Amino acid sequence: MALEHAILVSLSERAASGSELTRRFDASIGFFWTATHQQIYRVLGRMESDAWITAEAVPQVDRPTKKVYSVTDAGLAELRRWIAEPTVPDPVRSSLGVKMRAASLGDRAGLVDDLRRQLDEHTKRLSLYEFMQNRDFPDPGALSGAALDIYLVLRGGLLMEEFWIRWLSEYLDAHTAASAQEQLENP
Repeated sequence: MALEHAILVSLSERAASGSELTRRFDASIGFFWTATHQQIYRVLGRMESDAWITAEAVPQVDRPTKKVYSVTDAGLAELRRWIAEPTVPDPVRSSLGVKMRAASLGDRAGLVDDLRRQLDEHTKRLSLYEFMQNRDFPDPGALSGAALDIYLVLRGGLLMEEFWIRWLSEYLDAHTAASAQEQLENP
């Protein structure tokens, strides 16, 4: 996926300025596709040149005029083309997984500290996703269309965080038990 497609998805849901789009990435789409402020603005310029989006100048009181971007018919056509295109599964790349595999070759205690920090981060993110689910989707069975799509992506995020929490917990628990057993055998 290209950043252009993530931006088209976001702008199809609601027109936005570059700064609003950046905040939207931080609060939703960014959980699945990250981009810096600079990347977003650079791509917006390219997308405007390609006629996938248009920009309307909106005057502001005591602030510079802002550009509010919206998707054109050509942008919607590109989004539809991209959605219909077969998706190659994303390769799993986890530097953390490689470190876990090699822990016996290095500073396991340092890695364990890092894993605990990671576990805490995933636990916090899971809590955020659960909050969002309860706040935004109190009756998931009544959803359809775009609201159902957004809910199901959020569910994917919940499941991903549950995966990380289970995997990290299993690793930490197994090594805690192994260390306790070693101490019993070698007092």
